[in-house]
Amino acid sequence: MTASVAFLASPRPEAKAAKSRLESLYGHVPVSEAEIIVALGGDGLMLDALHMSIKTGACVYGMNFGSVGFLMNEFREDGLMDRLALAEKARIHPLRAIGEDIHCKPFEALAINEVSLLRETRQTAKIKITIDGKSRMTELQSDGVLVATPAGSTAYNLSAHGPILPLDSTVLALTPISAFRPRRWRGALLPRNVRVGFEIVEPSLRPVSAVADNKEFREVARVDVVEAHDVTLTMLFDPGRDLAERILVEQFEN
Repeated sequence: MTASVAFLASPRPEAKAAKSRLESLYGHVPVSEAEIIVALGGDGLMLDALHMSIKTGACVYGMNFGSVGFLMNEFREDGLMDRLALAEKARIHPLRAIGEDIHCKPFEALAINEVSLLRETRQTAKIKITIDGKSRMTELQSDGVLVATPAGSTAYNLSAHGPILPLDSTVLALTPISAFRPRRWRGALLPRNVRVGFEIVEPSLRPVSAVADNKEFREVARVDVVEAHDVTLTMLFDPGRDLAERILVEQFEN
């Protein structure tokens, strides 16, 4: 039995044209009714499609029309249904960020790649870090700090000189962004079942934003980050090109 498929395309003209051709070849349903979402674009569109799949439980299969395309498969129009039938599944849990801003307004969001705290002005951010309620760093002075999933460890985390994590690892990466004090601190690897707490020191004087993938919350006062074990997302990859293999390859490339 053929799975029902919805196609998404990035704003690039070539991606939009490919979407029209694929819909003509294979048919399509709305995203809300799809068993599989085929995303035509880059890693950003893949993240958007995964966020859409949270409500529906659909699997997501990406084909690259972006630049890096780390989460994407090679674009080909022929044999798509066979590729989908043979695809390998990678199941991941996103992070859940829960916090409030300086006006006591609460917020909550899911992040597939990372939750980042970023300074909003020229003032260095000062951030207290707790793990499961226990203080581990009374004051990190930096441009910010992030918590990355294994799936997101090759994104912003890697650019901030954080470690690449195998997909099946049982840890999260806690990585500082341009740390000033402690100057030599390079971050930490944390068990995936911990609660990471961030408390902003002098939040009105040194405002900080919290960013969960593509959602930003300004002037935050505190943020807790936990893995959302109640949410499971499924990505599809062509055989031999699964995400675990890509993470391994990335560690041997310049």
